[in-house]
Amino acid sequence: MLRPRLRSGIAHVGQALREPEEFALRWHSGEAGYEWWIWVALAMTAILGTTTYGMTMGLLGGPREVAFRALKCTAAAGLAWGIALPALYVLNSLTGSRLRQSTTLLAALVTTSWGGLAMIASIPINWFFTAALPGIVAPGWVPGLVRLVNLVVFAGVGVAMSDVFGRVMQALEPSRGRQPLWWLAVVGAIGAELFYAFGLFQFTLPA
Repeated sequence: MLRPRLRSGIAHVGQALREPEEFALRWHSGEAGYEWWIWVALAMTAILGTTTYGMTMGLLGGPREVAFRALKCTAAAGLAWGIALPALYVLNSLTGSRLRQSTTLLAALVTTSWGGLAMIASIPINWFFTAALPGIVAPGWVPGLVRLVNLVVFAGVGVAMSDVFGRVMQALEPSRGRQPLWWLAVVGAIGAELFYAFGLFQFTLPA
């Protein structure tokens, strides 16, 4: 029973990543009904991305910091999306949206799943610079440059997620276009505060 569900979840995640608009539209129109494990698979893709990328954020601090950064990155990203999600549905409804709660949640999950994949794809970039910089620049420059690399990665992932979310929402409600993109600004603001509070962008070389 578990193996078929796992295969089904992976297949649907692949479909959601390749054709996010069609994936969401099929649910919204009633053409497709996604079982609970498919929703879980989408969420797990996002969690996998933040956890594995978070691990690379702790490379300068050793194994203990690798584990802590993985947990902190996932917690910060999850809290940011979770806090902002009710606002998306409420404010969208107040401004004329007719999307169901489940459709709104699916659009968010597809976007976060895509973002998780983008973060996994960015791991070699962060890994390379974090490992290489201590050997080629003065020690005092390393934390700032590693922070810059991570900021560039997060900015790139944010732009990609904005494009995916905008396309999905436009496909679901063409008359409203990409208006709900404001929500990602809320997610970004909350996420930035949480990342700062958790010290995720504080990098130091081991003594």
